[in-house]
Amino acid sequence: MAKIAISLVKELRDRTGLGMMECKRALVDCNGNIEKAIDELRKTSGLKAAKKAGRTAAEGVIGIKTAGSYGVICEINSETDFVARDDNFNNFVEAVLESVFDNKTTDLNSLFSKENLEDARQALIQKIGENVLPRRASSVEAPIIGSYLHSNNKIGVLVGLRGDNHDLAQDIAMHIAAVNPVVVESKDMPSDLLAAEEEIYAAQARETGKPDKIIEKMVSGRLKKFLKENSLMDQPFVKDGDITVGELVKRHNVEVMCFERFEVGEGVTIEEVDFAAEVAEQLKNST
Repeated sequence: MAKIAISLVKELRDRTGLGMMECKRALVDCNGNIEKAIDELRKTSGLKAAKKAGRTAAEGVIGIKTAGSYGVICEINSETDFVARDDNFNNFVEAVLESVFDNKTTDLNSLFSKENLEDARQALIQKIGENVLPRRASSVEAPIIGSYLHSNNKIGVLVGLRGDNHDLAQDIAMHIAAVNPVVVESKDMPSDLLAAEEEIYAAQARETGKPDKIIEKMVSGRLKKFLKENSLMDQPFVKDGDITVGELVKRHNVEVMCFERFEVGEGVTIEEVDFAAEVAEQLKNST
């Protein structure tokens, strides 16, 4: 087997609850890519889902600014949560947020080259002794803008509604923060994401040995469930589980046009170094 760091095997085991050797084999087959390994294990072992990565991917904060029919959201990363709570860091975040809003652009690379924000970033790095990265920004424009920023500034949401109920927009933004839908309606689900889930469900169903017609029904049923659970309009409203968000907005004669949900560190991983193995390897090579 190819050499795979024990820390990576342990993380996969922690996330899946499967055996050490099974996890190692999956990682070897996937060249150490833990997310691909999870997909393969879901296909072959009956694994329904995996826990989120236990390692902290990145620290930082989410910033939101809205006015009238326009709102922006951005994520600025730091190396530690301690710095993310530092006044100097948060002042920098506010400066970035203001610039994104005023310039009506979410292209942070272009913005930093034009607005002298890079000089401010470098000065902040020198002051706090940590790297600071402006990761992403997005905007929403709609007749009604709802927003929600969690108390720890780690999760933020912007939602755009067509209608005239601002309080409802705020409630829906809070729902999105809590439940984390992927799309507004099931028809909006990206085809590649749906295809990936279908492949996993089909592989799991084939493991049962049932006839093809039964397998087809099983896969169809699970895809419908996946769409229902991940589409905003089909989700039970977080403040009243007896109605869906779709029923709620229909009752109030409004339409959800779009939303953006940012969570600090999502999709980012920090490489873990096995220092003991690295030192042992260096000693071995020095002899």
